[in-house]
Amino acid sequence: MADPTYTPPEVWTNDAENGGRFAAINRPTAGAREEKDLPVGEHALQLYSLATPNGVKATIMLEELLEAGFSEAEYDAWTVNISDGTQFTSGFVDVNPNSKIPALLDCSGAQPVRVFESGAILMHLAEKFGAFLPTDHTRAEVLSWLFWQIGSAPFIGGGFGHFYAYAPEKYEYPINRYAMETKRLFDVADQRLAQAEYLGGGEYTVADMAAYPWMAPFVFGGIYGEARKFLSIHEYENVERWVKQISARPAVRRGRIVNKAWGEEDEQLLERHSAADFEGKKL
Repeated sequence: MADPTYTPPEVWTNDAENGGRFAAINRPTAGAREEKDLPVGEHALQLYSLATPNGVKATIMLEELLEAGFSEAEYDAWTVNISDGTQFTSGFVDVNPNSKIPALLDCSGAQPVRVFESGAILMHLAEKFGAFLPTDHTRAEVLSWLFWQIGSAPFIGGGFGHFYAYAPEKYEYPINRYAMETKRLFDVADQRLAQAEYLGGGEYTVADMAAYPWMAPFVFGGIYGEARKFLSIHEYENVERWVKQISARPAVRRGRIVNKAWGEEDEQLLERHSAADFEGKKL
């Protein structure tokens, strides 16, 4: 049911009591709230992240590069707990002024390079190492699917996920609106994957790394409570085939647990500094 009592005011003001689960950290302003430096490890690549779908994109990419033999892709991964507001420390804001994970600091050159936004990180690493992003006529197709995912994520996360799972009150209109859009996006992917093995075509690329962390939890039933049943995700058989195929990749199994701070202890890896950190973990 829609709320018949609310009429938007002429000028919006923030009401912290109406922020729901994230009221303690959500504000309509940017910038640092606390002076605190970020930790720095020994590798040239420093990742500051959390194993949300957007964060997992970066760790899968880094692990895939290592799996492919690019030793210079070794990295240190540090957990940024967004529920505690760690993303608003001065050190993190210096790397990402938008205060969102993931954020990457590339210190391999003469000057450190900051890279923020998950799609930018995927492209930076792909171009840096010459991997998972074709340079021939298929490049445009891969980039199209990469940016399709980047543009789609807000409808699934901030849209469907928020109103279905996190909003303090449940309202029919926004849930229906974003459920429809989420199902439409799954149908787009399902029809594409009926034509091709991967989103970009016949090869596994950054487009798949971007979309997989968002779609796989719906297939496995690990996101937004009963969302898999509510959205009838079982209908998208080609997406399920693709998800299971990618899930079997060793690099993906590793990447999914880096910076994970919930679930079983043997499925978490709060910090990652070398391949040895995965010993004893359930992959």
